[in-house]
Amino acid sequence: MIKVSVMYASGPGVRFDHEYYRTTHLPLIKNTMGAALKYYAIDKGLADRTGKAPAYVAMCHLFCDSVEAYQSSFGPHAQEINGDIRNFTDVTPIVQISEVVVENSAHGEAEAPHRMPIDRGSSTSTSDQVAR
Repeated sequence: MIKVSVMYASGPGVRFDHEYYRTTHLPLIKNTMGAALKYYAIDKGLADRTGKAPAYVAMCHLFCDSVEAYQSSFGPHAQEINGDIRNFTDVTPIVQISEVVVENSAHGEAEAPHRMPIDRGSSTSTSDQVAR
């Protein structure tokens, strides 16, 4: 399973309409990606660990079975989805695609139940060896 994290940096004067993001933008993503989007989560930044302003005003996390599933379902609609960003913020998002290695850790599961290995070619780094 992979997670696509879309992060919107916080800062003075940042415009971000959380209501629009929750009720319009993410449903747009859900509807266009269809069954490839297993589920999503939205985070609203509150504070950093010292209680000061958060690094990110908002984030969303899209969960799919594979990078290929994400790309094939998001790609055809990328222009429409990206064009909607200006309706709720003036921040350019940071996007990261990650492999989910632990899910439901509160339930004591060691690995994600639907973990899909990602082909990393012939190179294996130390972190890959530890994670496996």
